[in-house]
Amino acid sequence: MSDPVGASGRSAEEVARLSTESMLAADAATRMLGIELREVGPGLAVAAMTVRADMLNGWQSVHGGLIASLADTAFAVACNSRGQVTVASGFDVDFIEPARLGDVLVATATETALRGRSGIYDIRVTRESDGTTIAEFRGRSRSVGTINPAVG
Repeated sequence: MSDPVGASGRSAEEVARLSTESMLAADAATRMLGIELREVGPGLAVAAMTVRADMLNGWQSVHGGLIASLADTAFAVACNSRGQVTVASGFDVDFIEPARLGDVLVATATETALRGRSGIYDIRVTRESDGTTIAEFRGRSRSVGTINPAVG
């Protein structure tokens, strides 16, 4: 497995941007949920989603699976930001507060460990209007051992 930054002569920020653009171009789920990427860099990502009526459960709060999907998108961007094709090997999520119709949720992903082909990422989902933590997500990643074609 080679280093896309060193091999290509591109900056780490450029590798992160190109990797993300390539991955999200084919990501229909992220588009369907209206998830907007706000920031990407080596080992980090910020994504946001506005809560729509079709995202609410029977108690009129956001379905937990959709909160996890927002966090998973930020996780995917962060763990693919180094130019290696990387997939989730698992995640855990804790829901702390409900989110409601019209809330803008922001998921901030941070790489906490990267060893060989395995990584750990922490993602905090907050409500933009007041900074309340809605959920905490921890993702585990595994590189498949190939360079993203967009940076190779």
